[in-house]
Amino acid sequence: MIDDDAFDAALIGAGFAQIARDGWHAFSVPRAAREAGLDLARARRRFPGRAAFLLRFGSMADRAALGAEPASGSVQERLFDAIMRRLDVFQRHRPGLLALFRALPTDPASALLLSSASLTSMGWLLEAAGVTASGPLGLLRRKGLLGVWLWTLRAWCRDETEDMAPTMAALDTALTRAAQLARSLPNGADDAVVPDAPPADGAPPPA
Repeated sequence: MIDDDAFDAALIGAGFAQIARDGWHAFSVPRAAREAGLDLARARRRFPGRAAFLLRFGSMADRAALGAEPASGSVQERLFDAIMRRLDVFQRHRPGLLALFRALPTDPASALLLSSASLTSMGWLLEAAGVTASGPLGLLRRKGLLGVWLWTLRAWCRDETEDMAPTMAALDTALTRAAQLARSLPNGADDAVVPDAPPADGAPPPA
């Protein structure tokens, strides 16, 4: 019997393949489990619904971002590395995620779920980079990093290169802008993260 991590990875892979092929609204966990040759009872236990599928994928991406030893350098550099590790997981399921993002405007419940989960993820990334994410200032930082994430994710959705160079450039720009804004505030501190990533010329995908 495969362990839970391998089981989850197999189901998530089959799920995003199904979403890429048939669309988010046609996706079902039982069908993904059958297509991956996985035990349905175990799939029911670990993925009781579509929301659980999305949340478990987010947790998988977070583990990849948090699992490596923190990089040396500034907070901005550490956040850059963590976000790119998270996007590496997204890249493995790119067609399915793009199909999901296209469907989210017609599924506000899933969009709200992903927005809330992403805000939680940003808190973990901040703490891993050595930045406190609790309290009122922590909430401000989490919202700021969420803006950076959405800006970068928007660039990723348009980025068809293998090395993700345009995505990395967008992330670097967003983090630099956030640091500049933090230093401009009263009592601003170097390496803080605040809202208002670079102004977008269109709304980023909710994620």
